Amino acid sequence: MSQVDWLTHLLQIVTVTGQLEVRCVYGAPWRVTWSKAAANEIPYHVIVKGRAIIEDPETRTARELVSGDIVLLPHGAAHVLHDGSGQTPIRTQQHRGSAGWVLSENDGEGEKLDLMCGRFFIAPPHDRLIRNYMPANLVTRAMNGHAEDGIGSVSHELANLVNLMRIESARDRAGGRAILNALSSVLFTLVLRAASEGDSAPKGLLALTAHPRLAPAIAAMFANPTRSWKLPDLASLCGMSRATFMRHFQDRLGCSALDLLTDLRVSLAANELKKPAISTEAVAETVGYQSVSAFRRVFAEKMGMTPGEWRRLTRNGEQSGVVRDL
Repeated sequence: MSQVDWLTHLLQIVTVTGQLEVRCVYGAPWRVTWSKAAANEIPYHVIVKGRAIIEDPETRTARELVSGDIVLLPHGAAHVLHDGSGQTPIRTQQHRGSAGWVLSENDGEGEKLDLMCGRFFIAPPHDRLIRNYMPANLVTRAMNGHAEDGIGSVSHELANLVNLMRIESARDRAGGRAILNALSSVLFTLVLRAASEGDSAPKGLLALTAHPRLAPAIAAMFANPTRSWKLPDLASLCGMSRATFMRHFQDRLGCSALDLLTDLRVSLAANELKKPAISTEAVAETVGYQSVSAFRRVFAEKMGMTPGEWRRLTRNGEQSGVVRDL
């Protein structure tokens, strides 16, 4: 594992699964409306072929997506996808395949679109961690590049993955749903990798991990969040003064290094508290707190409930077979 592999460490804390739900094959004019997602869901869209306009009705912003673009909405905002013509959309027909996803088609004669839509599911309470540190919209591109942008590049890896999803969703074969869901989970990881390695990573965790001078501190924090880190220690790893480190961190993340550490520890604690055999005192020590009262105070502040209440909530959820959102 690379010493700067923050993403693997994050996904060891946060469980993310994926699901392809709809494949849209349209001719313009067309329009699709998506309501606000549940707290632990992240919608995603992949433009396999053609182009689309994505609009956020709340912020009244719009962006054009083209072939190869992949968009994630970590905050789950309501949004609209359309062809941009402003014309009345043609009625669609929908067919559900045995793999569980829906094929939506129309008889439009205009510009053609091939679109795959689905969502990622984040095990509670880690949706809070994702919302706090990811942008509202995250767009990256899968491209079949050449030379230095070809084989081995993240965009090339994404292009291959999208092609596999396209091929699998065009068939009706045994194991299709499991394969598509597994590929969707890989899609989440590759999109975050691409965004963190890009030249213009959006503000938040991705901008932080893309900063070469801050990378050593991020790697250390994710690799061992339970260690009693002090700001001078983290600054020293980056070859910075304490003040310079704090300024760079705040500018890119919007909060302090200690805020991020606290959120990571609370997420780890939430996982540990699901284990019935481990006491709250043991959990507090495991995630780096010497005082159980301090741990209870921080946990309640971040989660809106005590460790005991969270333990009972998850236990009741498991017994009923239902994943409950915070």
